[in-house]
Amino acid sequence: MVTPKVMGKKANHYRLTMEEVILKDPNEPLKDPITLEFDNHDDIFKIMDIVKQKQLFESESQAQEFALGLKLFSEVMLKNRNHPIFESFYPAFSAFMKTLKSQ
Repeated sequence: MVTPKVMGKKANHYRLTMEEVILKDPNEPLKDPITLEFDNHDDIFKIMDIVKQKQLFESESQAQEFALGLKLFSEVMLKNRNHPIFESFYPAFSAFMKTLKSQ
C-alpha cells in the first residue's frame, strides 16, 4: 500500500460513511449513504480526543462533530489556499486556530 500524501508530505487516509437516519420532514425519502475517502495531515481521531478532553462543548458528540468538521474544512482550505473564496477568510481562520490551540 502506498502511503498517502498531502501537499508532498505523508498523510493519514480516511474513509467516512454518512447516512441519513431521521429527517425533520417524515415525508422526505432517506437518501442513499455516501462514502468519502480523503487524506489529512493530522490524526483526526487524536484531534477528536484532544477536543473532548478540553471540554469546550456540552457533549462528547459535539466535540467530535466540531473536530471532524474543522479538520475536513481546514484541509480543503489548505489544499486550495490560493482560491479566491478563502482570500478574506484565511487570516481570520489562522487567528481562530491560534485561539483554539491556546485553550
